[in-house]
Amino acid sequence: MLALTSATGKLGSAVLNAILDNKLIDPKELVVCTSSSPTSEKFSNLRDQNISVRYANFDEPDSLKSAYTGCNSLFLVSTPRIAMDYNDAPLWSGREAHHRAAIDAAISVGVKHIYYTSLAFANPSKASVMRAHIRTEKYLKELEEQGKVGVTIIREGLYNESWPLYFGYYFGLKKENRSEVLVAGDGKISWTSIPDMAFGTAKMLAAPSEEWAGMTFYLSQRRTWTLENIARIVSKIKGEDVKLQVVSRSEYENFYVQEKEMDRPSVEWWSSSYDALRDGECAIEDPTLERLLKEAGRSPKPLEETIEDMLR
Repeated sequence: MLALTSATGKLGSAVLNAILDNKLIDPKELVVCTSSSPTSEKFSNLRDQNISVRYANFDEPDSLKSAYTGCNSLFLVSTPRIAMDYNDAPLWSGREAHHRAAIDAAISVGVKHIYYTSLAFANPSKASVMRAHIRTEKYLKELEEQGKVGVTIIREGLYNESWPLYFGYYFGLKKENRSEVLVAGDGKISWTSIPDMAFGTAKMLAAPSEEWAGMTFYLSQRRTWTLENIARIVSKIKGEDVKLQVVSRSEYENFYVQEKEMDRPSVEWWSSSYDALRDGECAIEDPTLERLLKEAGRSPKPLEETIEDMLR
C-alpha cells in the first residue's frame, strides 16, 4: 500500500488525481493521509472509491504511525508551514522537523520506500526556501546508506502556477495595476505546470520501487523563461506596459515590508531566492519529465498558457 501526504494540497491532490485518472494504482492500495477529520464530507468521493483516509498530523507522531501502518511506501510532500523556516531556523527547528517526524514514523512501522518531494533549486543553494529540503534529503540519504529505507528524491520543478510569487507578489492578477514590479534578481527558470509534474510523479509512484530507488532527479521541463520574459507576457495579455525593476535585496525587502505591509521574516526568507535565480540554479537540464510525458503522448504546458489562463 502507498500512503500519500498532503493529498488535498496543490501538488498532492494533482498527484492523486493523476493516479486515479490514469488508473495507475488500484484505489484499494492507496491511503490518503490528512490532518483534517477523515470522516469529513470532503473525502466522501475518495471513500466511495475504496480509498482509505486516515488522520495524520506532523505534530502528533503517534497519528503518523497509525496512518502509515500496513503501507510499504510513503509519498512525502514537504509541509507547507514555511514560517517554521523563518529567521534562519536551526537544524530540526525548520520544516525538516515535520519531515523527520514522518520519516521516523514510517520506518518504525515497516515502510520500505520513501518518495520525497524536494524543490528544483541546486544543492547547495543560496535560496532559504531550499534549506529544509536539503536537510531532509541529507537525512534520507543517511538512512538509505544505513539500509533502513529505500529513497527516491524528486526535485519538483518551480510551478508555472507560482509565477506571481516570483514576479513581485503579483497576486492581485486582474486587479493588479502596477506598471512596475520590483524583484531582487532575475535568471532563467524552467517553469513547469503542476499537472505535468503530477503526471510524472504518479508514473514513478506506480512503478516498482527499485526502478527509481537511490535516485535524485528533477521533474521539470527544460525550456526556460526569465522574470523579464514574464513582464513581456503580462504586458501583452493586459494590453499595457508592465516593467520589471531589479533592485538590491535590501531595497526589495524594505519596499514590500514598508509599502506593501508584509511580514519582514517572510520577505527576508523569500528574497534569497533571487540570489539563486541569478546563479542559474533553476535552469534545469534533466530530461526525465519530458521523457515521461513524451511516452504518454504529451508535451509540457508552456508558461505563456498558464499566465494567460490565470490573467483572463
